[in-house]
This record gives sequence, structure tokens and C-alpha cells, in this order.
Amino acid sequence: MARFEGVDIPDHKRAEVSLTYLYGIGFARARSLLYRAGIDFGKRMGDLDDIEITALRQLLEEERAVEGDLRKEIAMNVRRLIEIGCYRGLRHRRGLPVRGQRTHTNARSRKGARRGQIANKKKASK
Repeated sequence: MARFEGVDIPDHKRAEVSLTYLYGIGFARARSLLYRAGIDFGKRMGDLDDIEITALRQLLEEERAVEGDLRKEIAMNVRRLIEIGCYRGLRHRRGLPVRGQRTHTNARSRKGARRGQIANKKKASK
């Protein structure tokens, strides 16, 4: 099992799918990396030899941040927005949608589960 940036990459999957296990690498970026490394898209990750794996590692180091560095960079950006007190920072602080979505209905994944106000009234009346 190959390891890139501290993440175990599955051997039994195709290389273009396996690379998407890294945070910050989607399908298009994975194909781009494989193309520049000269690796066939359909080749399984377990079938790659050491030279091809080294080429992939080298390309990942040269490119933008992935995994821990990218997570840290995003967290720093959010923290900066919160500190300066801008609108987006306030939305992050309150746990509400940041990009203008409606919140009267929907936004359950961001706001969390509904408060059980109606269910509590029924229990109180009994």
C-alpha cells in the first residue's frame, strides 16, 4: 500500500481514483498528475513500480498544498475572517451558511438538528 502525504492509498483501485483519497485532489487533478507522470489512467495503484510512484511524489511536492498543509491554510483563512469580524466571519462563528443560502428552511447540515419545541409542548400537556 502506497503512502502519499501520510495517507494510505488503496492498491486495488485505479490510480486516478486512488489519488482522490488525498485531501485537495479531485478527479481532474488526479488525471492531470498521472498524465504528467506518464502513467496510464486505468493502471491499478498496486501495479505501479517505484519509479512511477517517485514521479507522482515529486509532482505532488512541486504543486500546491495538499492534505495537512491545505487544511491548515483553509483553517487560517477562516480564522482570519472571524478575527476581522467581517460578514463571512460572523456566519462562520455562528455556524450558519456563509455563501448566501436561505436559512428560513433548509441549511440543516450547517445549523444542526432542529430544536424540539413542538415535541416538548406535547409532552408538557400530558
